[in-house]
Amino acid sequence: MSRETKIIVTGDGSHSLYLPHLNETYHSSHGALTESKHVFIEAGLNHWLNSKGGGTLRVLEVGFGTGLNAFLAHDFAAKAEVNVEFTSLEPFPLEEEIYSQLNYTENLGAKATEVFLQLHQAPWDQVIPISEHFKLHKVLGKLEEFETEAQFDVVFFDAFAPSKQAELWEYDILAKMVGLMAAKAVLATYCAKGQFKRDLTALGLQVETLPGPPGKKEMVRATTNEGFITT
Repeated sequence: MSRETKIIVTGDGSHSLYLPHLNETYHSSHGALTESKHVFIEAGLNHWLNSKGGGTLRVLEVGFGTGLNAFLAHDFAAKAEVNVEFTSLEPFPLEEEIYSQLNYTENLGAKATEVFLQLHQAPWDQVIPISEHFKLHKVLGKLEEFETEAQFDVVFFDAFAPSKQAELWEYDILAKMVGLMAAKAVLATYCAKGQFKRDLTALGLQVETLPGPPGKKEMVRATTNEGFITT
């Protein structure tokens, strides 16, 4: 394990990672699993499904990280029987000795553990079928460098906080991300800072401030102008 990366136990018993040099965790200390389900699965994927009703769902994730969001999205695809094409950007992949210790599949059985390891061990920069309803495209690189003709239905904006990774929250980068969103697309993130919301509004998105997960008062969901808002 990297000397600078520490596995921690969060409030709901699930693991996260702590980076001492940034004084930052990958997830909420109040509950990594709870946060990911609340912000990205419920406010993101389930909102899209309930609003649009079906079809192939193209997801862009900024920050593959521990693989937790991808793992939960895989579970969502299987349960909803929705075809998910999941593209995830990550410039600094975790080492096997770290991700193999994470406890997200604890008590879920051997199959879940196999899927979780598949997600991490899938080759970079290739589209890999993980299961009947889930294809994974991990991109080794940063959002600033990412080039694609694809348009995405749901964006998981899971970068480190603006105070820790300010460059990913700048207006020009947000504009690039918005440019990757399809009609009726949804962006979900744990961040609810005022400047961030003002920038998304200036970029033409409809911004909702929603109740956050445990330990956080608010989160943000934003949709393209052709999109939908249901409360």
